[in-house]
Amino acid sequence: MEFLIPSRTSRPGDDPIFALNAAARARAAAGESIVNATVGALLDDDGKLAVLGGVTQTLREVPAEVGAGYAPLAGNAEFLRLVVADLLGTRPAAAMTAAVSTPGGTGALRLAIANFLEPGQSLLTSSFYWGPYKTLADESDRSLSTFRMFDAKGRLDVTDFARALHGQLEGQGRALVFLNSPCHNPTGYSFDASEWSDLVGVVESEAKRGPISLVLDVAYARYGASDLATCVDQVLRLSGKAMITFAWSASKTFTQYGLRVGALVAVTPDEAERRRVQNALSFSCRGTWSNVNSAGQSAIARILGDADLRARVDGERAVLKALLDRRVARWNELAGAAGLRYPRYDGGFFTTVFCDDPFPAALRLQEAGLFVVPQAGALRVALCSVAERDVPRLVAAIVGATRV
Repeated sequence: MEFLIPSRTSRPGDDPIFALNAAARARAAAGESIVNATVGALLDDDGKLAVLGGVTQTLREVPAEVGAGYAPLAGNAEFLRLVVADLLGTRPAAAMTAAVSTPGGTGALRLAIANFLEPGQSLLTSSFYWGPYKTLADESDRSLSTFRMFDAKGRLDVTDFARALHGQLEGQGRALVFLNSPCHNPTGYSFDASEWSDLVGVVESEAKRGPISLVLDVAYARYGASDLATCVDQVLRLSGKAMITFAWSASKTFTQYGLRVGALVAVTPDEAERRRVQNALSFSCRGTWSNVNSAGQSAIARILGDADLRARVDGERAVLKALLDRRVARWNELAGAAGLRYPRYDGGFFTTVFCDDPFPAALRLQEAGLFVVPQAGALRVALCSVAERDVPRLVAAIVGATRV
């Protein structure tokens, strides 16, 4: 007798990235010399989780009764106000938002799928994407479609995006698009101003055919070479023509991956529509996780709202960003000289090496004590977890494993 419903009987028991990380850690614990380039968290050069001291201290100072109490279902109002300011500053759009707190950026993505797509419909994202996008879609009884991410010149393939978006609208009457930049996971690619402008132009043209909702996944924005404003200013041109949403996360920005604090912020100038969106998102919060970590929202709100504390945390993050930037520079120096094929990479946690047989190549790397994440047509390399001194070994090993 089978008690699970049929669609749930063949679910995998572990996320592939977490499984690879566990295998790498087990071999390191047994005394092997391991380079673990799977972890999506910033580690220092001793392999320890890099943590911002100002954030840790602020969390400790949250009053016990605040941390132990329920947060409002839609989220802490001051936290949400400050997240909106963090994203939009003093732009007029900041007064046109509906926002809710979520358990990390993942929760924001889940809410967008549930509220902007019908069951059975498909979200659209780039051909290289963070694997849990598909997991979230599957779990919500939706699916995932892609457009080709890179054209023949190695730039964002806006032409194929236009084709795919048109097809979504023709086929299902609406579209939900996930765009991850700056510092795209898994490729490390950051859209430039011209690419954003072209994307916006496509959406503006296609929006006449049906409702388009954009989710800007900006989890890694504080580690990019360019300011988030490049994205925000371009995308806000769509206000009133498409639904603009931001998946905001404290996980990477404040090095608090386990705190599970994030937000979904939607921008729409129509007051009645904004009220409907706010109600729908709040209802989903109650029906999914009830409410989000109260202590975390309180601490992050204090950091965002206290100029001195924010300056301290920004300074601490700048040190960690410099650490990561040195790894990126070393990678570009060596990988470029070695002829590895990978996208433009100027900052962020990950890069992706294109190869014809990624899964056998990843197994060969594991035999040599190096762990990366294989995916269709490429290997994801998490430089965020690799010490600068190990970058030469990593590059040399990938060259050997991909040219067998």
